[in-house]
Amino acid sequence: MDKHQEVTLLTPGPTPIHPAALAAMQWPMRSHMDADIFDYNDQIVADLHQLYKTGPGAFVSLLSGTGSLGMEAGFANLLEPGEKVLIVSNGVFGERMIEMCERLAAHVIPVRFSHAQEVDVEAVRNIAFETSPKLIAMVHGETSTGVMNPVAEIGEIAAEIGALFSVDAVTTVGMLEFDMAAYGVDYAYTGSQKCLSAPPGLAPVAFSERAMQTIASRKTRVSTWYSDALGMEAYWAVGAKGRKYHHTIPVQLHWATGEAIRAALTEGIAERSHRAHFVGEATLKALRTVGFEAFIPKKFRLPTVLAVTLPEGLDDTQVRQELRSKYFISVTGGLGATAGKIWRLGLMGENARPRYYHRLMVALAEILDAPQLPDLFDEVCTVA
Repeated sequence: MDKHQEVTLLTPGPTPIHPAALAAMQWPMRSHMDADIFDYNDQIVADLHQLYKTGPGAFVSLLSGTGSLGMEAGFANLLEPGEKVLIVSNGVFGERMIEMCERLAAHVIPVRFSHAQEVDVEAVRNIAFETSPKLIAMVHGETSTGVMNPVAEIGEIAAEIGALFSVDAVTTVGMLEFDMAAYGVDYAYTGSQKCLSAPPGLAPVAFSERAMQTIASRKTRVSTWYSDALGMEAYWAVGAKGRKYHHTIPVQLHWATGEAIRAALTEGIAERSHRAHFVGEATLKALRTVGFEAFIPKKFRLPTVLAVTLPEGLDDTQVRQELRSKYFISVTGGLGATAGKIWRLGLMGENARPRYYHRLMVALAEILDAPQLPDLFDEVCTVA
């Protein structure tokens, strides 16, 4: 293994680290209780409010853990044992939500669709009105299949029945439009290594004012001390409210993720969304000429994870191994039921760059004896 060899990450996370985030990893260490850290965290808080488009009274922070901790923290804070949670699931991460809530002894109401199926909003509405859950939860962009789910529409249902609304925004926030206040979202989270292109290890989260009021009025304590939002809030207090030690944060990851968030906001979400769309369209146009096809119809296709079915006769494992060993390109296959059937190409943050997918086309042109691939891709995308 040559740990210094650059590998082109075309995976649905982690993504190539943004140069500003990589540089920030080299900043000098500070104590987690240092005034410099608190000043920097204040900037992170301001940027997270802008990134999520939160409403008044919202609480935002970086959890010291991956996006899965973000998922678990929301349920642990918002649900008490026996309370009803309706979970919309059409993929692996919807199923993970169900398992987490079962472990927390919640009353889980799963509303399942096939792993490549569009969510039936009216079916969700009917079950929500029949069951009156305290919380509705769903994945915005299902990484396992490349499906984009209707967050705004499900948010309207939650509002109609007075339920809280929790959204997994791991493959959307930082790359696609996400308006927490407009969608009626009470809790949302992502992972630092996805659309923000920071190193893995932090989960940027946002709680609405209503969510925080719900947590403050619990009859039982939050089951996990580490993820208790009220404990975290005391550390993340902005300005002169006073800071209370909670746990030792990973300082270098805070530097890096803060710079990655700032870079995303500086570029602009609309521009980043445009990158994801046009690189994805160019990639699909080229790959179709050698037998790949979109796994998900365009109507509900996730722009940040392009899932493609494989040409007949293509050896999934062999081709991906050759891409990695000979061309230093990492491509991810299917997950769960789609293993061996699809590739999942990341179009998040820094891997939604034409130059990286041009490299893929050059490699596949040799592997598949398809010399037209780079030119077809370049007809749509300028390599940059």
